[in-house]
Amino acid sequence: MAHYLIMNGPNLNRLGLREPNVYGRETLEDLEHKLIAFADRNSIEVDFLQSNSEGALIDALHEAEGIYEGIVFNPGAYTHYSYAIRDAVASISVPVIEVHISHVYAREEFRHTSVIAPVADGQISGLGFQGYELALLALIEKIRGNHHGA
Repeated sequence: MAHYLIMNGPNLNRLGLREPNVYGRETLEDLEHKLIAFADRNSIEVDFLQSNSEGALIDALHEAEGIYEGIVFNPGAYTHYSYAIRDAVASISVPVIEVHISHVYAREEFRHTSVIAPVADGQISGLGFQGYELALLALIEKIRGNHHGA
């Protein structure tokens, strides 16, 4: 069974409490429950990691080789400036799709830049929790060989 990693970066453990007008009232636990149900419907396995630590996220990316078929990654604020995370994504062969709950391009200007996007396999922004499911669908298709590119 295909195995995927869902990674969430800093402050995403505060979902439901942090800026509910931007991120909604659902929690990280709610997101994980939805993705477990999605995984069951699609006959895949998912693991979860949330960390506020850049190093822990980098270690998880490195350790993903040979374990996961793909990674759905919301790097949080690290998106905009962490060249270390960018380099970790670039260093692995596991496909990574960057996901953001909010529409980052409709927010503050500093959020309009992603140093991760150029080395990720794709990016989804502004579709809420559904963005994670769409990223998983894209990875499933890629693994099954049905991805036709842009």
